[in-house]
Amino acid sequence: MDRETDDVIDTVGPRLRALRRDRGITLADLAATTGVSESTLSRLESGQRRATLELLLPLARTYDVPLDDLVGAPRTGDPRIHLKPIRRFGMVFIPLSRRPGGVQAFKMIIPARPEPLEPTPQTHEGVEWLYVLNGHLRLVLGDRDLTLPPGEAAEFDTSLPHWLGSADGGVVELLILFGLQGVRAHVRADSHRSSRGTAR
Repeated sequence: MDRETDDVIDTVGPRLRALRRDRGITLADLAATTGVSESTLSRLESGQRRATLELLLPLARTYDVPLDDLVGAPRTGDPRIHLKPIRRFGMVFIPLSRRPGGVQAFKMIIPARPEPLEPTPQTHEGVEWLYVLNGHLRLVLGDRDLTLPPGEAAEFDTSLPHWLGSADGGVVELLILFGLQGVRAHVRADSHRSSRGTAR
């Protein structure tokens, strides 16, 4: 992670604390609203816990502010969306939406590696929909190990252990829609479209 990204992440905790206090919300109230434990929120505000998308998204929805406001991205006065990459876990996430509520959209880039990574499945609240643009995605979902080529999609409940990586060590580019439990992407297709490659 570069120094500029580190500096931004280091300011997230104090910004979250100030925002919560300005709104007159207690940690207990915030935990009940977001589903994030009170101890995790406290560590996040004190800087003892690293900010992740999974933690910041429910906070952005609760405070009804764009993610940019939580991480302190500078305002440019330009109405166009300026895509500022976020680097996490060796991957690059490019926000494609600024709405604090509803479904969040990202472009995700998994870099090429000489040696494939060992899957480390994670769980969190929400529903994820993804579409492979380029490369071959390896999706480990529960006890299933899938390879999705370009043009294939998957939708799954993120409370299931899951992991995304490159199936062949090459670069993978994909679009991701992430929403709360009960919020799913609605895809309209004609009767000739195949559902092959969709994990439910």
